[in-house]
Amino acid sequence: MNEWLGMALGLVALYFGAEALVKGGAGLALRLGLTPLVIGLTVIAFGTSSPEMVVSVQATLGGNGAISVGNVVGSNICNIALILGLCALISPMRADLQVIRREVPIMIGVSVFALLILADGRVARWEGALLLLSLIAYTAITVRQARAATAAGVDPAVEKEFSDEVGQDRPRGLAFSIVSVIGGLAVLIVGSHFFVEAAVSLATKWGMSQIAIGLTIVAVGTSLPELATSLLAAFKRQGDVAIGNVVGSNIFNVLGILGVAALLRPIDVPALSWVDLGVMLGVSIALLPVVRSGGRISRGEGALLLAAYIGYTWWLLAQSGA
Repeated sequence: MNEWLGMALGLVALYFGAEALVKGGAGLALRLGLTPLVIGLTVIAFGTSSPEMVVSVQATLGGNGAISVGNVVGSNICNIALILGLCALISPMRADLQVIRREVPIMIGVSVFALLILADGRVARWEGALLLLSLIAYTAITVRQARAATAAGVDPAVEKEFSDEVGQDRPRGLAFSIVSVIGGLAVLIVGSHFFVEAAVSLATKWGMSQIAIGLTIVAVGTSLPELATSLLAAFKRQGDVAIGNVVGSNIFNVLGILGVAALLRPIDVPALSWVDLGVMLGVSIALLPVVRSGGRISRGEGALLLAAYIGYTWWLLAQSGA
């Protein structure tokens, strides 16, 4: 099969598989009595990272660990610099919800954690286990904070943002939600197979390293759910949703995806450079103004984020000889 056709089919499957998984997961969460705020900050934020998860696991099991790690690092850069940059250009964003402002420093801490783990070019099984334990702790803290915010009385406008994102005033049928989760996961697995095979083939044909392919094409492709969700939120002027999805997804990418992938098979990534890790940490730190300036990302700041992403991608492609 032609590589571009394989990647296109894989991307379509990844996007719609993630959509089904997120909707089914949100439906199940509603039936369990979780509020839209809790669901938006956990189920949906993590669910939009499901393409990164299945692609990274597929790549790791296939012995292509560099694509797996490049996907995580590249997706985190893409989520902030490209997606939030575009969203801010469409409409300046505010994060009015205090719990989201608290998550930004956590995301920066997780980025530092990733940098330390990846510094030696390897992610061992015990490090994967440590990452997963950290994800469990983070999720528990987020759920507790979101419930406390709900109990204290969330701003009605913010509450409506997350209710709109969940998209249901009442839970759908249990059978529908279960079928959506299982079907979405199956489509994700099939799509990831086509996508990874095509990406490896392109890397070989173009003479690019697997890490470069993972940082660029694979990272952007698997970030499509975050892109669609965040752009829609930006058009609706739902800053909390857009920022919450990106920050939650970035934390899950490092703790959940690297954790699961490394537990299944230790990952060697000697080609990952300090520049790649530094850019991931740098764009994460760039969101600190969200905490310090009342949660606002202006159009000017969005343009700077977007310019940084374009510059980094140009440098990466030039380094790889593409």
